[in-house]
Amino acid sequence: MSITIHASFLPHDDPEAALAFYRDTLGFEVRNDVGYQGMRWITVGPVDQPGTSVVLQPSAADPGVTEDERRTITEMMAKGTYAGLLLGTTDLDGTFERMQAADSAEVVQEPTNQPYGVRDCAFRDPAGNLIRIQELP
Repeated sequence: MSITIHASFLPHDDPEAALAFYRDTLGFEVRNDVGYQGMRWITVGPVDQPGTSVVLQPSAADPGVTEDERRTITEMMAKGTYAGLLLGTTDLDGTFERMQAADSAEVVQEPTNQPYGVRDCAFRDPAGNLIRIQELP
């Protein structure tokens, strides 16, 4: 049996800001951009990894979520505690510099050697999602 990660989901609250971050800052390609009832789902992914995608979904898209839950999700997104993504790069310092120069990324942590054995940095995307980037060997 072979199982791969095909797509993961991250919430967004502004599709144009999400595009500016994931397409323009991270360099991901847009694979799909679908609107429905005033909402927008945008699928992006690394150019050299066509089988792996991130679906940027409206935070309020699930009809089973109550208004109280939507408020909680919005509050958690703003603090960066609702969702996150871990990326990898062979050039952490160069990636950090490019991300830091972009208006769409909020720096959370500069490149740091972690006590658990990795070197990484962290940003928040425009919706508040925590994006950690690890240096690959």
